[in-house]
Amino acid sequence: HVQLVESGGGSVQAGGSLRLSCAFSGNIRNYCMAWFRQVPGKETEAVAYISAAGAGTNYVDSVRGRFTISRDNAANMLYLQMNSLKPEDTAIYYCATKRSRDPCIKPWGGPSAVDFWGQGTQVTVS
Repeated sequence: HVQLVESGGGSVQAGGSLRLSCAFSGNIRNYCMAWFRQVPGKETEAVAYISAAGAGTNYVDSVRGRFTISRDNAANMLYLQMNSLKPEDTAIYYCATKRSRDPCIKPWGGPSAVDFWGQGTQVTVS
């Protein structure tokens, strides 16, 4: 049984930092993982991808250089370090995973590719 639980969201001023965490359970250490975000009225978008072992990462252009995705499979944790936050980063952030053997760090093709979601954590930047 796969379960993903996010934490670490909150409110921060522009230019500040937050670190999101995602505790996962179930046998998903060989799965691709990613962080998605959703703004009300807009499509859910992936912002960062990471390979199963954590060696490979990829980011959307809007966050590259500011966000860092990482995972600790021994501790069953996924992280998103967010620096230099902007108001446009305000969203609900979701931890996600998929079983596919496709390359983890290539775009997944949208939310429909996700097999399991966390409940989300709100990030507000003002």
